[in-house]
Amino acid sequence: MQLKIYNSLTAEKEIFKPILEGNVGMYVCGPTVYSNVHLGNVRTFLSFDFIYRTLMHLGYKVRYVRNITDAGHLTDDGNVDNDRFVKQTRLEKLEPMEIVQKYTVDFHKVLDMFNLLPPNIEPTATGHIVEQIELTQKLIDTGFAYESNGSVYFDVLEYNKRGLNYGELSKRNIEELFANTRDLDGQGEKKNPQDFALWKKASPAHIMRWNSPWGEGFPGWHLECTAMSTKYLGETFDIHGGGMDLKFPHHECEIAQGKACNGAAPVHYWMHANMLTMNSQRMSKSTGNYILPMQLVTGDNDFFEKSFHPSIVRFCFLQAHYRSVLDISNDAMIASEKGFIRLMEAVKVLNSVTPDDQKPSGFSVQEWKDKCYEALTDDFNSPILIAHLFEAVKYIFALNDGKETISTHDLEDLRSTLNALIFDVLGLQNVEENNNEKLDQTLKVLIELRNQARKSKNFELSDQIRDKLLAEGIELKDGRDGTSYVLN
Repeated sequence: MQLKIYNSLTAEKEIFKPILEGNVGMYVCGPTVYSNVHLGNVRTFLSFDFIYRTLMHLGYKVRYVRNITDAGHLTDDGNVDNDRFVKQTRLEKLEPMEIVQKYTVDFHKVLDMFNLLPPNIEPTATGHIVEQIELTQKLIDTGFAYESNGSVYFDVLEYNKRGLNYGELSKRNIEELFANTRDLDGQGEKKNPQDFALWKKASPAHIMRWNSPWGEGFPGWHLECTAMSTKYLGETFDIHGGGMDLKFPHHECEIAQGKACNGAAPVHYWMHANMLTMNSQRMSKSTGNYILPMQLVTGDNDFFEKSFHPSIVRFCFLQAHYRSVLDISNDAMIASEKGFIRLMEAVKVLNSVTPDDQKPSGFSVQEWKDKCYEALTDDFNSPILIAHLFEAVKYIFALNDGKETISTHDLEDLRSTLNALIFDVLGLQNVEENNNEKLDQTLKVLIELRNQARKSKNFELSDQIRDKLLAEGIELKDGRDGTSYVLN
């Protein structure tokens, strides 16, 4: 079966043809580590984890690069006080790199909890300042960028004058962009309002700054991904992924930078994961319709009636296609938990099934496998794959009840395929088999979060974690060597 991928650039499903046969270069935009990773981020990274796992399962050798944005950037109004890193350093009274370290650790802990595989390479923006300066200079030298008052901007009008098409990914018309873009962050420095920053001059108040040929400053947000993706995957690579919200302007600017620097489109297949909603509404701190990943796992929230194991959350997320809006609710999570438990029961039952080579079966394992792989290769269709898994679940329980039969060959094939699809491709974990180990890991994460809360003098959250665990029969004990737990 040929793998088909929906390409956001062409808005069509295309047969996947890697640049180097049998190999895939994939870049996914990572987090900006100034705060806790939110549930929408987890949905995006989990989607690409599933895609990564599928590609490897299909036999591809994948180089997966996912960056860490650890440099501050100005917001649209150009006000340094609105730089997210600056605001967080003032709020927490920490140095910028302390903020970076704190929330990078949180990011990795959360993704580990949901069983995401680490990327092959995880570069940081601050670790590639030299490359970003070199790219900026190259764009100046080729006439696609200009320096203005210590800042450097990409000239969008010049880009289009040369027969290129800024707006091709987001399908935006350049004339509309000219009419609707306000010069908020250039403050009169730009030739045109829609030009975007490659390098920004640092004001005296700006904390994160580096030396450059144009003076002290910091790189533009869009430039870092171009610098890191091309360094580790080449000037043109196979797949670039990220959230739907990054399509414009971030990914649009990456295309422009890549074409202007290297004379060729940087990416063959653009992939975008859709957004996450809760109770049919957009998740937002300002409206209160918002929870952190850990709050969903611990049950410490007002939206869900109980806690949910990370693997159940993962299973729920994968029941929606990565390009579809995913809505989570209490009912959806309860239904996912029931489905997950039945799936794991089927895996357990299948291990005890006895084959019968004499009686024919009404279920074709080969046809079932073909349908599963057809779903996988049809733009990574996880909900259809899961639907086919439950066809096998129904058959497995019929086997257990003596209502169906299976040959020795088919039994071995069904076991190996089912286990590979559930655990290797979907990345689910058998909660029952790994209960003690996973409980220990989860409690260590909760203890660390409680320690962070106490260190930040957030005693209300610290006490909530302790009391919630105690209510579940888990007592935390603080001592000289740290915090331990006892199961009551």
